[in-house]
Amino acid sequence: MTQDSNKSPEQNRATELLQEAQRKGGITKFLTYARLSGPGWLQGAITLGGGSLAGSLYLGVIAGYGLLWLQPLAMICGIIMLSAIAYVTLSTEKAPFGLVNQHLSPALGWAWLIATVMANIVWCMPQFNLARAAVQQNLLPSVGEGTGSTLLICIVLLVVAFGANVLYESDGKGVKWFDRIIKCLVALIVLSFFAVVGTLISADVLNLGEVLGKLIPDPTLLFKPAASYAAIIAQSTQPDWWTAKILSDQRDIIITAFGTAVGINMTWLLPYSLLRKRWGRVQRGLSIFDLSVGLFIPFFLATTCVVLAAASQFHAKTGDVPPGAGDKTIAMLATAHPGATNAADQELALMLVKRDNFQLATSLEPLAGKVVSQTIFGLGVLGMALSTIIILMLMNGLAFQELLGKPGDKTAHYIGCTVSGLAGLAGPFIWTGASKAALAIPTSVIGGSLIPIAYFTFLLMMNSKKVLGDQRPEGTARLIWNVLMTFATGIATFGSVWVLSGKAHFNDWKGMIPAAGIALLIVLFVIGTIAFIKSEREA
Repeated sequence: MTQDSNKSPEQNRATELLQEAQRKGGITKFLTYARLSGPGWLQGAITLGGGSLAGSLYLGVIAGYGLLWLQPLAMICGIIMLSAIAYVTLSTEKAPFGLVNQHLSPALGWAWLIATVMANIVWCMPQFNLARAAVQQNLLPSVGEGTGSTLLICIVLLVVAFGANVLYESDGKGVKWFDRIIKCLVALIVLSFFAVVGTLISADVLNLGEVLGKLIPDPTLLFKPAASYAAIIAQSTQPDWWTAKILSDQRDIIITAFGTAVGINMTWLLPYSLLRKRWGRVQRGLSIFDLSVGLFIPFFLATTCVVLAAASQFHAKTGDVPPGAGDKTIAMLATAHPGATNAADQELALMLVKRDNFQLATSLEPLAGKVVSQTIFGLGVLGMALSTIIILMLMNGLAFQELLGKPGDKTAHYIGCTVSGLAGLAGPFIWTGASKAALAIPTSVIGGSLIPIAYFTFLLMMNSKKVLGDQRPEGTARLIWNVLMTFATGIATFGSVWVLSGKAHFNDWKGMIPAAGIALLIVLFVIGTIAFIKSEREA
C-alpha cells in the first residue's frame, strides 16, 4: 500500500484503516467511519446555535407540531449540497475559493468570502448574548444581569473560544482535543433537550406517537395558518387581516428556521476543515457518513425536541403571556382597520407573542422541576451558544487566511478569530433596537441571497470537466447528483426569493436592501452561468 509523503504517519495509518474497513464492510466499516469522523461535527456545532434555537421555538409557537418536518427537510437539502462541496474538494484536494475564482468568476468567489466574513462577525453577537443569558437567567441567576457580570461572562467565553481555536491550529494532540470538545458540546446539547422532552412525555403533556406523523411534509402550511387558529380567527373583527398577519409571521419564521439550518459560512467551513485533516479521494464516502452522523442526527434531534417543547407549552395558548404583551399587534390592527376590537382579537394578539428560551424554561418548571427546566435546559442553551462561538471564530480565521492571501498562516487565523470574537463580546451591549436591525437585516439579506449562489456554484463545479477532470461523475451517478442538487438549489432559491420579495419596497433602506438582494441573486446567477459555459468550452 502506497504512503502519501505529504501526510503524517498517523494520517497514512487512518487511510489504511479506512481502506480496510471499506473492503470488509458491515459493522467494521460503520465503527471505523464513526472513529474517523470529524468535519461533520464542526458543521453540527455551528448549526446548533441561537438561530436554530429561535427558529425551532418560533415554529412551535406559531404552527404547533405542523411544521415539525421543515427543519429536517432544510437540513437534507443542505447535506446534499455539502456532500457535493465535499466531493469537489476531496476530488481536487484544492481550496474551492481558488477554484471558483479560476474556473468560474472572481465575482462569485469574493461574494462568497465577503458574505462569510460578514456572517461570522455579525452572528457572533447574538451567540454571546444567548450564552450570557443562559448563565444569568438559567444556571446562575444569583450573579445578576449587571454590566460587570455580563462583561465578565463574555470575557470568559471569548478566552475559552480562542483557546479552542489555538488547539485547532496546533499539531497532534491539540487537534484531537479540539474535536473532542466539539463532540462533547454537541452531545451536551442533544442530551439536554432529550431530557426536557422525556420529562414532558413522562408527565403526559406530550404524546410522541401523535406527533411523529407531522414529520411527513405538508407544504399547505406554507400558505395557510395552523388549524388551531381557525375558530378564533372566525370570531375576530377582521378575519382576513389576522390570516394575512399569521401568514406573514409564519413566513418570516419559516425562512429563519430554513436559513439557520445551513448558512453561507457553513459552505465555507466544510472544504477547509476537510483539507485541514488532509482528507482526499479515498475519504469521499466517509465525508457523506460524517455529515449524516455529525450534522444531521444532532440537528434533527435537538431542533425536534425544541419544537415539541415549545408547541406543547405555547401554541395557541395565552396563559403564560402577561397582559399588554399583544398591544403592539392590536395597535397595528387598529391602524389598518380603525374601530373597536373584541376579545378574540385580544386573544389572537397574545397567542402570537414570541417567546424566548428563558420563557420556555420557566413554563417547563412546574412540569419538570427546577433541575431539568433550568439547569439541564440552561446547559443545553449554553452548549449551543459556546459551540457556535468557537466555530464562528474558527470560520472567520479560515476566511481571513484567504482574505489576507495567507492560506494556512496561524497569525492570519488568529486575527480572524479575534475580529469575530471581539464583535461577539460587544453583542450583549449593542445587539438591541436599531443597532440590531442595522446589523442583522443586511447580513441576513446578503447571506440569504448568496446561499442559492453558493449551491449553484457547486452545482456547476460538479458538472465541470475543467474542474474535476476524470473525477467528474458520469452516467447514472451524474444524473442522481444533478437531480438532488437541482432540488436543493431550487428549494433554497425559492425560499430566498419568497422572503426577499415579501420584504422588498422602496419606502426606506430596510425595504431597499431586500430588493438589492434579489438583484444580486439574479446578477450572480447570470455571471455564474456565462462563466461556466465559457470555461467548459475551453476545457
